[in-house]
Amino acid sequence: MDSTLKDDAELIIKEFIKEKVKESGGKGVVVGLSGGLDSAVVAVLSAQAIGPENVLAIHMPSDTSSAKDLEDSKELAYAYGIEFKVVRISSPVSAFSGLLPFPERKDLKGNVMARCRMIILFHHANFMGRVVMGTSNKSELLVGYFTKFGDGGSDFLPIGDLYKSEVKELAKRIGVSDRLLEKPPSAGLWAGQTDEGDMGVSYEDLDRILQGFELGLSHREIVARTSIDPKLIEKIWRRYLETVHKRKMPLIPKIGIRTLGLDWRE
Repeated sequence: MDSTLKDDAELIIKEFIKEKVKESGGKGVVVGLSGGLDSAVVAVLSAQAIGPENVLAIHMPSDTSSAKDLEDSKELAYAYGIEFKVVRISSPVSAFSGLLPFPERKDLKGNVMARCRMIILFHHANFMGRVVMGTSNKSELLVGYFTKFGDGGSDFLPIGDLYKSEVKELAKRIGVSDRLLEKPPSAGLWAGQTDEGDMGVSYEDLDRILQGFELGLSHREIVARTSIDPKLIEKIWRRYLETVHKRKMPLIPKIGIRTLGLDWRE
């Protein structure tokens, strides 16, 4: 995808973080630091926006997590002076596996992991008087590649309007290490898992397709512009439509004069 990252994207995001923390009455932010690029960018921008002393980065490994992810997370936090904490989720995930059906299914277990991490982040945010900064990007949000009330659960999404390719470019601008830039994106939900493998599309192609949707192009026009297989474009379009509910608050039937999520604007 051609670069579309605005020159002032870094400034906009920092001001967003600063303003939202202030508006919410928070004393700082909590970020889930996975060892990947998205969470690294959010942690660094948060530290630069409100000061590293006001940022807590929590790494939450499971039994299938890579030791390299822990190393990369710790290295980034120390490099920017960010408070760093490790909370292992193996025990709660194991406990849920004993309570819930089909614990052997990787997708279901992955959702449990994501929701355990969400609980840990919000627990720390609550007792510290802070807010949770989410790390989902625009590419993932548009195709629903996140767990509802898991990694999709946060107070704010500072990079939610940046495609994955734009996050990568922003990471270069702010000096994130080459090691993180070159690392295959992965949620670490099971051994050998990668984001692109899960979605069945590279982020480069995904971003070009989604940008076409954003511009209002027809599928035929996207094919002409990108030479991407029309079947893949149709697959991504269906996924976009099927995951609309994940990008909205739960719908409420219209009864009162003004209804949350419909005509009560805040």
